[in-house]
Amino acid sequence: MNVPANLKYTSDHEWIKVEGDIATIGITDFAQGELGDIVYVEIETEGDNLSKGDVFGTVEAVKTVSDLFMPLKGEVVEVNENIESAPESVNDSPYEAGWMIKVKIEDMSELDNLLSADAYQAEFS
Repeated sequence: MNVPANLKYTSDHEWIKVEGDIATIGITDFAQGELGDIVYVEIETEGDNLSKGDVFGTVEAVKTVSDLFMPLKGEVVEVNENIESAPESVNDSPYEAGWMIKVKIEDMSELDNLLSADAYQAEFS
């Protein structure tokens, strides 16, 4: 299981990369592996202010559909348009080409509640 040390994680299998007050969010390598071949990603929340725990989109795989949960409160400022035409990039490159959304973080202290790479790996390996 690939778990980059420079990212934060949730127990819902999202990863978070923080750059200033912007968080890039996607699903983990573990999550994409559990889902199987991803065939469709639907995210229609660009411009929305969402709270931690809100659903920001869905991922459809061959065997299931899974909700995507906000790991922190903020405004969805960008959606990765490439995953609409190439959803398999979430399987092939979950931490790079397969990112989902970028969020303007409203409360930086919420980052303290996220899991480190070590904690995530310990919980799910």
